[in-house]
Amino acid sequence: MIAFRPMLGGEFIQYLEYFVPDYAAEISANYGISAADGLLMAQREIARDLPLGPETPGQVLFCLIKDNSPGTVIGYVWYCPDDKQRSVFICDFCILPEQRGNGLGRRALVALEAMLHTHGYTEIKLRVAADNSRAQHVYKTGGFRVTGINKTKQIVHNGEQR
Repeated sequence: MIAFRPMLGGEFIQYLEYFVPDYAAEISANYGISAADGLLMAQREIARDLPLGPETPGQVLFCLIKDNSPGTVIGYVWYCPDDKQRSVFICDFCILPEQRGNGLGRRALVALEAMLHTHGYTEIKLRVAADNSRAQHVYKTGGFRVTGINKTKQIVHNGEQR
């Protein structure tokens, strides 16, 4: 079984150590920008979206743990609930690299869905990077469907990117 517990302030620092470099690499790859620019964008977004860490109003951050090993964090989930729509938007869902490959991602999504259902939510939304085939597989086998495709293009002026 997978369980969720609120992220503590000290754990937020550990979360950022995983999240910021991972997200920066995704930004860099998906938007065709330098690693340094990707890192800067990731740092700015996290500062904007989670200014108070796990205490930020309107944001929910959980540590994922196995019931049989409650002291070991196996991953994280960060979501924004929309009580009016009875939905949540997953901002980040991660099984830590050393825990991957054992079906924990799928089991964690099932547990998350069950937990959200007990709180009256009826829909889970998320965005997944186009080149993240592992995550896409987990979401597809978990019953998620594609609702759109994001596109981006850099605007060039006189042959130079800005």
